[in-house]
Amino acid sequence: MLNVSLPPQQGCATQISNGFPIPDPNCTPGAFNPTMTIDVLRDRSFTTRCIRDAATTSEEKRTTYTWYDLELPAHNSGESQVCELDHLISLELGGADTLDNIWPQCGPDGASLPQRFFKEKDTVENFLAMQVREGRMDLSQAQKAIATDWTQFLDEARRACPEGRC
Repeated sequence: MLNVSLPPQQGCATQISNGFPIPDPNCTPGAFNPTMTIDVLRDRSFTTRCIRDAATTSEEKRTTYTWYDLELPAHNSGESQVCELDHLISLELGGADTLDNIWPQCGPDGASLPQRFFKEKDTVENFLAMQVREGRMDLSQAQKAIATDWTQFLDEARRACPEGRC
């Protein structure tokens, strides 16, 4: 696990898999929160607001833009949002809110908000969370698979979750 206060030793480079960006595994290998068990994730009262920003501040998370040699976008909200500081293993899947699990996911240029890469990944996150909650996939299996390459689930997620909703 990376120390949340120190940048990686080398620069980070976004990689491409199936035409979509995935983070540099040396900088963003993914991390899970051991307190987020399947029982917690299945609890209807659970919300990611309970754990978001608990381990790292917004300012600390923004340092990942520097790690990946990306400029922090101005006016990055609503319909004009072009990047998201994304949890590689989503909080809904028990991902940690630490810098070794966060990366700036940006693009593609000129696409509408629903077609942004981070919105596409949201569909995968929703799909995998549904699979885990319904007992169709083991939590640790889902965590490892999304950290390895989230794009491997995109086609199945799109079919199961039209418009990203599961």
